[in-house]
Amino acid sequence: MKYTTPLFDFSQKINYKTEILAGLTVAMTMMPESLSFAILAGLPPLVGLYAAFIMGLVTAVFGGRPGLISGGAGATVIVLIALMKSHGIEYVFAAVVLAGVFQILVGLFRLGKFVRLVPQPVMFGFVNGLAIVIFMAQMEQFKTVVNGELTWLSGTPLWTMLGLVGLTIAIVLGLPRITKKVPASLVAILVVFAIVLLFGIDTKTVKDIASVKGGLPPFHIPAVPFNLEMLQVIFPYGLIMAGVGLTEGLLTLNLVDEITGTKGRGNKECIAQGSANILNGFFFGMGGCPMIAQTLVNLSAGSRARLSGIIAAFTILLIILIGAPVIERVPMAALTGVMIMVAIGTFEWMSLRIINKMPRQDIFVGVLVAVITVWLHNLALAVLVGVIISALVFAWESAKRIRARKYVGADGIKYYEIFGPLFFGSVAAFQEKFDVATDPQEVVIDFKESRVADMSGIDALNKLTARYKQAGKLLRLKHLSADCRQLLENAAEVIEVNIQEDPDYRVATDKN
Repeated sequence: MKYTTPLFDFSQKINYKTEILAGLTVAMTMMPESLSFAILAGLPPLVGLYAAFIMGLVTAVFGGRPGLISGGAGATVIVLIALMKSHGIEYVFAAVVLAGVFQILVGLFRLGKFVRLVPQPVMFGFVNGLAIVIFMAQMEQFKTVVNGELTWLSGTPLWTMLGLVGLTIAIVLGLPRITKKVPASLVAILVVFAIVLLFGIDTKTVKDIASVKGGLPPFHIPAVPFNLEMLQVIFPYGLIMAGVGLTEGLLTLNLVDEITGTKGRGNKECIAQGSANILNGFFFGMGGCPMIAQTLVNLSAGSRARLSGIIAAFTILLIILIGAPVIERVPMAALTGVMIMVAIGTFEWMSLRIINKMPRQDIFVGVLVAVITVWLHNLALAVLVGVIISALVFAWESAKRIRARKYVGADGIKYYEIFGPLFFGSVAAFQEKFDVATDPQEVVIDFKESRVADMSGIDALNKLTARYKQAGKLLRLKHLSADCRQLLENAAEVIEVNIQEDPDYRVATDKN
């Protein structure tokens, strides 16, 4: 029988073979990346592996959705490089704990829903930029240290690396056409590993990056002074790390939702991520967040449950404890080939096919987000800039859509039926719709098809009311929403509100 007893979610069937193989594949691809980013930040290599284990296990068990893989991600570690150089590793651990506290607060106050504000062009830019970053990171494996300087490989080492990477890519592409019972990525790693051992090929291995041998993560309280000065130092780093982690995590969660056709729980993921980072700070880990590359490896291997993430985490721990001599001999070419295919699979190629059908402003936003992601490696900043520009473009376009239908009724009253939102961007156009001097003694503005959105709109109504009052004419407002009526108290003498027909406006909430 293909499926057996479900795990954790009793409404979900689990293919244990697929989950175990996917978890092993994820561990193989996560390990060198965590090592690389730890070294990049000037941290001990094991700090990266401990983070991969702790983040992976906690979020796999308690996270907001099955299939999502977390670990010692470069997106969050890059934030801490400056702190490591200026104050040392103990302050890094303290900042990781603080970042975890921020993330838990976001989840408890149900603020994860604000990821809904990220427009599709920003998502395209985010994913494409991240794909380019993943691909560019693999190019580092084609470099070596000569006389203390990092230079590109040449001659036989270069051709060997290219050949092994090409073989890995060929297996990842070709195996699914033969069988999908085993993850192509894992088979590619094992085949290339076997070839290198069998023929004694001299090529870069995991050991060339760093040793992965160690013990269990030790409990360790960050050795920092517990005072206001220390908090002032770590506060900006903790806040930015939390923001980067949540941004990448929630966007990755949305991406998994789209791929799997299921719904994740953003706020629960925030709490799990924060809890994992707090544990990282106390157990010698560099912290992290959901990793889109490893998540896509997991999904492409067929995983749809939590078990693969748990298997990946414990595999990394077993490698640290007993498997280091074997894993350290795995050729980096195999892992590089797998990650290149992940980058290719991550890129939203559809965005290139529809680029000539997209509005120019959406193209600009998508390209800008991708450029910031690639250039600065700051995913939070890239998404924030994209959202702000998209909001400004939306405001500009919405401002042009306000219009008024004017007519005089049989009762001699002039009616203005307003269409489109009244807000800071449309105030000027709204004011131009009215001719106070020639209007009759009584005027009605109907907001049935409109909405007063902000204080700028309220102020515009107050000024318009004053103009009609000064001209000795009566202005009445109909179908004005209840939340706006209270803000118009200073115009109560000349404003008549139709309470019975006024709509109630509610904001969507997230109970997850």
